[in-house]
Amino acid sequence: MTRTMDHVPILDLRPQYESLKLEIHAAITKVLERGDFIMGEEVRLFEQEVATYLGVKHAIGMNSGTDALFIGLRALGIGVGDEVITTSFSFFATAEAISHVGATPVFVDIDENTFNLDSNLLEAAITERTKAIIPVHLYGRPCDMGKIMALAQKYNLKVLEDCAQSFGARYMAGCSSCDGSCNSDALKNRFTGSIGDAGAFSFFPSKNLGAYGDGGMLVTNDDDIAELTRKLRSHGSIKKYHNEMIGYNSRLDTLQAAILRVKLPHLDAWNTARRNVATRYGQLLENTAAIKTPEISDGHVFHQYTLRILNKSRDEFQNKLKEIGVGTMIYYPIPQDQLPVYREDFENLQISTSIAQQVLSIPIYPELSVDQQQYVSKAVVDLC
Repeated sequence: MTRTMDHVPILDLRPQYESLKLEIHAAITKVLERGDFIMGEEVRLFEQEVATYLGVKHAIGMNSGTDALFIGLRALGIGVGDEVITTSFSFFATAEAISHVGATPVFVDIDENTFNLDSNLLEAAITERTKAIIPVHLYGRPCDMGKIMALAQKYNLKVLEDCAQSFGARYMAGCSSCDGSCNSDALKNRFTGSIGDAGAFSFFPSKNLGAYGDGGMLVTNDDDIAELTRKLRSHGSIKKYHNEMIGYNSRLDTLQAAILRVKLPHLDAWNTARRNVATRYGQLLENTAAIKTPEISDGHVFHQYTLRILNKSRDEFQNKLKEIGVGTMIYYPIPQDQLPVYREDFENLQISTSIAQQVLSIPIYPELSVDQQQYVSKAVVDLC
């Protein structure tokens, strides 16, 4: 295939910036003129707006999604000697947060169609030491929260949702297999992050709602979790110079909050555009040999559009796409349990190990044009 157009990057943040340039500059200038750079007014307003959007009582800004996970676990009372069940297939921050609080990660294999933790394997992983579950809504697709919450209630476990890739995603119910104990109907149409005891979000620039630097947030409906989280993010204090515990410096920057406030009203439109891109890819790549496209499920916000490369070398496939100007990424080449820091302690999980050798994410963002999609899709088809 001869390259006929400019390089199609895996992500291009420039069109979004150009469309909001005047508003973003005005928001930044407002903070600069006011001078409230740490825990300023924009942070308070952004927290209120996110809480309203997600339908939760509390939203607490932090300096990263990783800290939201770590501090979230501490606020849930998870610590040394505890076990926390999570997916084997996620970014390292998920397991890292568990280890940081002194707990032990327990990895469960994934469903090959959803890429999410297989809820049918969850109960077998629960022991006397299990204290929490971290479901990861990978690539923007909600996990099987009905079954997860039913098991959490049965065994008195905390649930911290990892929503780093799923801001604006909704759980639309319908377990793949249900034994009758699932309460999916009661959770239907709820945003991810609003279902468990708490939800952790990332505002890394590439996310569906991205800042222009690091940022994160913990949301919850529990007053006690919220109060403890607010203390922990700011050196263990609510009132300045009245430190009640050993905490951290994990505050959301006021400038980032101002930028995120400009972007939040556009999120639903952007997520709809992402779903439209995903739907079009599904049509353009339908019945293509050697690849499997992701399902278009209700509530999915497609942070990534991830193919499975079947019966071919994924790395060779990726290199050939690069040669003709198609940007791709591998999320993730190594399951968490097989990273150098953990692999001596855990055996390979079959599906995660296989999927890690197959996954390849192709360009997706709200402004991706039809022409760009057609170019990417033709390149993929030609290589098959």
